[in-house]
Amino acid sequence: MREPKRRAPSLGIGRLASAPHKGSKSSFLFLFSVLGLSLAVGCGYAGVAQAKGSAELRPAVLSPKAGSSLLLDVAQAGPRLVAVGVRGHVLYSDDQGATWIQAQVPVRQMLTGLHFVDDRHGWAVGHDSIILHTSDAGATWSVQYRDPGLDGDEEADLLEKPLMDVWFRDANTGFAVGAYGLLLRTDDGGATWDDRSDDIDNPDGLHYNAIAEVAGAGLMVVGEMGSLYRSPDYGDSWEALNEHPYDGSWFGVSGTGEANAVLVWGLRGNMYRSDDFGASWTQVALETPAGPLEATLSGGSLTADGRLVVVGAGGVVISSMDRGRTFSVTTRPDRVGLANGALLADGQLLLVGQRGAVKASQADLTAKTNR
Repeated sequence: MREPKRRAPSLGIGRLASAPHKGSKSSFLFLFSVLGLSLAVGCGYAGVAQAKGSAELRPAVLSPKAGSSLLLDVAQAGPRLVAVGVRGHVLYSDDQGATWIQAQVPVRQMLTGLHFVDDRHGWAVGHDSIILHTSDAGATWSVQYRDPGLDGDEEADLLEKPLMDVWFRDANTGFAVGAYGLLLRTDDGGATWDDRSDDIDNPDGLHYNAIAEVAGAGLMVVGEMGSLYRSPDYGDSWEALNEHPYDGSWFGVSGTGEANAVLVWGLRGNMYRSDDFGASWTQVALETPAGPLEATLSGGSLTADGRLVVVGAGGVVISSMDRGRTFSVTTRPDRVGLANGALLADGQLLLVGQRGAVKASQADLTAKTNR
């Protein structure tokens, strides 16, 4: 594993309108808290992070309860579903989520993001800047990279940078984003990773929470304090957007499948749409029977035919069948915190979160449609 140059996180004081301060681990704990997820793994951040400064990698424990433990992301690997979460758990399903098998994983760090570039090759990222790779559709995994500070560096306590998301534009070139403005890039399928954090103008080291492709336009990264960054050349250069539609944290971003169109979402039910790759924004109205949605939104996914699902705190599920133009809003009766979701080929939803993976039918999406 190649180690990039060291970067100490910025601990500068700055105004934060509606999320915890960037100079601590609090923004990540905050996301788990508002989704009701921290309760599943213990008390606070210490319950979900690897022991600080530990150089030893230990494999994830195979457990019959892994399928009902905290899961944070889910992706398609051809017909297979793959989900990642707490304690290095990776699970896969070959029957559309009816049953799950726990994969062999060499680490116990929390895994936060997942991306497959084809039916077999995928990457997962997580705490301690861990990056894992699979070439067999998620059945087995190997470590490609982790925080260099854990290999005996005396300043390891300054690092502990969770990676929050990962995206590959082809089998060779990919990007991982996370805490304190960390941006990693590979051009050899993950054999080596380079620290490219200086490619983005982010002097305060704001956290990056998600990265996504925008059709016909490039890439967009979203983070705390309303920060938005775009790359029209798919990661070769980056531009910080100075006009923010909202100055609270963004936790998710997705293209719509249409050229230049992108959706971002985050705290307090805030969702905005741009049809010009972030040059201008319009707020998306998300109405519930009690009024505007106020639940924090976390992850979401887009299908090839333009269906979109976004989930969040308190069992909230919002979905669109028209490439993000209109949305229905519903709340699951169990009110369980949800981290991400996927629309399946059979029309059902797969939701991951506090209680693992659950399926929901289209009948669950009968709430009022916003127009």
